[in-house]
Amino acid sequence: MKAALPALAALAASFLLSGCMTLVVGAAVTAADIAVGTAVGAVKLTGKVVGAAVDVVTPDSDDKK
Repeated sequence: MKAALPALAALAASFLLSGCMTLVVGAAVTAADIAVGTAVGAVKLTGKVVGAAVDVVTPDSDDKK
């Protein structure tokens, strides 16, 4: 009976902590999603800035007459 007690305790703990693990994994996925969203936003902003700089430096096609 003493040998079965640690196994029973581990089984009970795994059932009790399964909800906590779901929250931890969900939080990690949410943090990764936020990081990816931030990186994509930074790339889009950089693209807009570079595009605006190219528009300022290059002449318009309307200037040719």
